[in-house]
Amino acid sequence: MGRRIILLGPPGAGKGTQAKWLVEKTGLLHLSTGDLLRDEVARRTELGMNARAFMDRGDLVPDDVIIEMIRGKIGDAEGFILDGFPRTVAQAEALARITHVDHVLYIALDREQVIARLTSRRVCRDCGWITNILSNDAATDGACRDCGGELYQRDDDRREVIENRFDVYIGATAPLIAYYGKLGILSEVDGNQSPEAVLVQILAVVEAA
Repeated sequence: MGRRIILLGPPGAGKGTQAKWLVEKTGLLHLSTGDLLRDEVARRTELGMNARAFMDRGDLVPDDVIIEMIRGKIGDAEGFILDGFPRTVAQAEALARITHVDHVLYIALDREQVIARLTSRRVCRDCGWITNILSNDAATDGACRDCGGELYQRDDDRREVIENRFDVYIGATAPLIAYYGKLGILSEVDGNQSPEAVLVQILAVVEAA
């Protein structure tokens, strides 16, 4: 399946989960700008060091940095799933100069739901397992369910950072809804339902074409 798909939605909307499942269903290349940037930061590359100050505040990393990273990752791929990019109309226009897009799926979720989801997220220091203290499978003793490692809250999951991230999203990313709507390739999905139900809606759109 040579689909070129963009997943849009505020932080906490479940884009990463949906992208993972879509990869399993379609075999497409998954590109998460958040994961790519965190990897650059962890490896202390020049790009990572430049981006870190913006990420720690919850601000957007400059367009030119993100665009060049995405250009190199897309390469000659016949299909891909973009998760976290583009975030601005300028980025969308730059992407259009690199490649075409078939589907844009907007997973809608309101501000309070975003804050509740992300401030309760925890990550294992040892194996990277991610859970939510509000969910049924969350560990109750502060230990990872899979390896017993310590669970912690990422700096970018603190409430003040989440609030800023959502406000940045509304100001800079929401106009993409109108942009892709005018192009006729935008479909909205209700993010306030089970992840499985969200996937069903997404697949209905992607497989209908």
